[in-house]
Amino acid sequence: MKRSAGKVMARLVGLVRPLAGYMTASVVMGTVGYLCATLITVFSGYAVLSVIGHRRDLSLLLLCIGMVLCAVFRAILKYGEQGCNHYIAFRLLALIRDRIFQVMRKLAPAKMEGKDKGDLISLITSDVELLEVFYAHTISPICIAVVYTLIMLVMIGRYHFLLALLALSSYLVIGVALPLLTNSQSGDIGMEVRENAGRLAAVVLDNIRGLSESLRYQDTERRLQVMHEETDQLLDAQEEEKYLAGRSMAISGLLINLFDIMMIVAAIVLYWQGQLNFEGVLIPVLTFMSSFGPVSALAALGSTLQNTIAAGNRVLDILDEEPIINEISGQPACAAGDLKAEHVSFAYPDGEMVLNDVSMRIPYGKIIGISGPSGSGKSTLLKLLMRFWKPQAGRITIGEKDLEEINTADLRAMESYMTQDTWLFHDTIRNNLLIAKPSASEEELQEACRKAAIHDFIMALPEGYDTMIGELGDTLSGGEKQRLGLARAFLHQSDVILLDEPTSNLDSLNEGMILKALKEGTDRQTVVLVSHRPSALRICEEVYAMDEERAS
Repeated sequence: MKRSAGKVMARLVGLVRPLAGYMTASVVMGTVGYLCATLITVFSGYAVLSVIGHRRDLSLLLLCIGMVLCAVFRAILKYGEQGCNHYIAFRLLALIRDRIFQVMRKLAPAKMEGKDKGDLISLITSDVELLEVFYAHTISPICIAVVYTLIMLVMIGRYHFLLALLALSSYLVIGVALPLLTNSQSGDIGMEVRENAGRLAAVVLDNIRGLSESLRYQDTERRLQVMHEETDQLLDAQEEEKYLAGRSMAISGLLINLFDIMMIVAAIVLYWQGQLNFEGVLIPVLTFMSSFGPVSALAALGSTLQNTIAAGNRVLDILDEEPIINEISGQPACAAGDLKAEHVSFAYPDGEMVLNDVSMRIPYGKIIGISGPSGSGKSTLLKLLMRFWKPQAGRITIGEKDLEEINTADLRAMESYMTQDTWLFHDTIRNNLLIAKPSASEEELQEACRKAAIHDFIMALPEGYDTMIGELGDTLSGGEKQRLGLARAFLHQSDVILLDEPTSNLDSLNEGMILKALKEGTDRQTVVLVSHRPSALRICEEVYAMDEERAS
């Protein structure tokens, strides 16, 4: 969803409330720091007046000491301001990432199935990182510029109101009109840059994961060409963005010089007219010429904020996304019992019907098989049993209680689910297994692995259960990953085990060992076994055949 820059900034500013004290300190230190920088120039002007005898009441020594102190305090206050700004920025970036992961957890798996993983990585890393510019270099500079400008108008206006009026005009042109003009001319270039960066990240991730296939079928040149095309699109957008930023800086510098000249001319004219003395010319001009630091920072925002606003818009998109399935809590505890699907119909968003008026009963403590051709809805039915999705019609119950009335945490504890593809983290075998039951003892861990026919393989490794698994489990075969996934399901020790093609990557010997473990080790558990292998379905006490979106 595209939001206006004002709405994006307002939402991002709202996140600063818990750190309002640090933001206030940053604005105060920044304002005083800029004043110290300006006073160095002003004191030098008064020193000249003292030397030439126009202000004999001023001590040259005290003015020199004042300039030194202002220089010292300027450095200290600048450090303090930047320290507060970056503390706010990095603290908020951590909070934003935490909120994104919380939202993604709620969106998963239904809303996450169609997301491009490379684009998500780009959002979580580079898009969130770009918000640092907003929190560290945008909010406080705007506040500082407003407060500092008012002080400058008072300092200049005490000599003549026309000089203050000219100063106000210059501040508004450089700090407000120029960035707004640059922003309007930028159009959607910032969003284009962020979207191109996300697509490039997705292509790179896809190429890395599929590198072996590309080499095998000599497709590397075509894949490289696709990556070059995405890179060129990103570079073109970035080039336009940098051009606008450079032009804005050049115009800003030119305008500052022109306004300096106008201030000098205006002061001289007023001097000729007798409305100002020499001090009234020198001090306002020096004050004005040294006062453009804050508004110059604002002038650069017109181009740099494009990227930040686009990144913020993408971050807000995912933070505002509503899950298809909401977590349930506060319901009474539920005991396991028979699983029932009653006239269930389901279709994925923007897709055709996958299940149509499906009904089945899975008795508690039994091993029930589900067979059928690909696309008949076998895996989808298991997702409905896990409440990853919910049916458009009909209902699913456990022990006569609708899934919509069971606490999500209780349902997850009650059911184990093994998918066709086992996801393994870049961690030890032990830690990959313990996600199923963090409190499991060593005996429970090894017993689950024995049931999955993987214990002997693990013990043969140099570091046993503490052996590191490569990223995405690349150091293991498909069958080894599948058996580790099955060991997770056993270790979870749930009342219901849902298995989606648990032996598809196994040879007949390992399949036989696992099926025997399922048959003998699950006497008090319900097992729902989805498989197209007749050999796997032999252990089932009853088999439902999925055909044409129905079960029989």
